[in-house]
Amino acid sequence: MTNLLTSLENDGFAMLPGIFSTGEMQTLGTRLIGELEAHSGPTVLKSRGRIYGSRNLLAAAPWLVDWAHRPPLAELMRQTLGEKAGLVRGLFFDKPPDRSWSLPWHRDRTIAVKDNTLKSEHFHNPTRKAGIAHYEASETLLANMLTLRIHLDAMTSENGPLSVIPGSHRMDAGQESSPIILSAAAGNVLAMRPLLSHASSMSQEGTTAHRRIVHLEFAASPVLPDGVRWNDFIGLA
Repeated sequence: MTNLLTSLENDGFAMLPGIFSTGEMQTLGTRLIGELEAHSGPTVLKSRGRIYGSRNLLAAAPWLVDWAHRPPLAELMRQTLGEKAGLVRGLFFDKPPDRSWSLPWHRDRTIAVKDNTLKSEHFHNPTRKAGIAHYEASETLLANMLTLRIHLDAMTSENGPLSVIPGSHRMDAGQESSPIILSAAAGNVLAMRPLLSHASSMSQEGTTAHRRIVHLEFAASPVLPDGVRWNDFIGLA
């Protein structure tokens, strides 16, 4: 646990290998598609009749919070976020081999909220994504959040892997390292700070590999300033 916490502190991310089995990932993938089919709407993303993403995964699968109780995830959450932590947003995405996509370098600065029309000194740039209200949050708030990315499939050089800039979560260019490309086996979990700068490349031409990710965002407290409320908050306790 000490090494994980040190990696999160210094680099802004830590890869946790072998948290879930390949069989568990196959079961999870099948269950999620079934749940999303049953909760189809603007937050469920489809292409050519197939689901490849969801911007509001917790509406269909609030039970995903249970996956955060798997050791050592529960202890990691407690040590980084405290006793009042909760799950505040879930995303699902696939990078199908025949419909690949990429993302440029960015940080995850937005949070999902109930209402983004409130006057606030802490939140800015209100937007709506797939019908869900979002705000851009302060760096102080984002520094007290943690994302877990569960890899349903292996992440390799073939299927558009994630790249990160270690240390970029500190918001100080002098503490950043050179970008690195990550890899993961199915069942690995990537813990990362939202302010970690990251990007994703296109899958290689000719690959048959998908890259499915369950992306879960956790916050330290159910309470937000200025009367703003999380769109979801499912406590871990």
